[in-house]
Amino acid sequence: MNRTIPADATGVPAQVRDGAIAANEGQNPEQFVIADGPVRSAGHIPVEILKHESQYAEVPEYGPALEKMWADGQREWQRISTRSSLTTAKGSGHYIHTDRPDLALKAVQKVAHRAAHQH
Repeated sequence: MNRTIPADATGVPAQVRDGAIAANEGQNPEQFVIADGPVRSAGHIPVEILKHESQYAEVPEYGPALEKMWADGQREWQRISTRSSLTTAKGSGHYIHTDRPDLALKAVQKVAHRAAHQH
């Protein structure tokens, strides 16, 4: 995020950058820390990746760079498992779980079903 939205950014872009960094450092409802580093293999564990349909509009001047960052990250997540899939969540913005909770639930159910029926 620091490479995508520069340190000298102000206003909404700075808020987006700082909020994302804070969330990754555990300032999120789950208090879950997302460490930056290499993503390791998950073997054959099912992985479902949902991609938002519309571009992140809150910071249009950094939109293309943010989209590239997310797409690169999604491709990296897709490579962690031999049983991964990437799907575009039609009708969603960046917050898929609020825009299309039905698709988020379906993705969780799909992964749970695939994991329960592994051979």
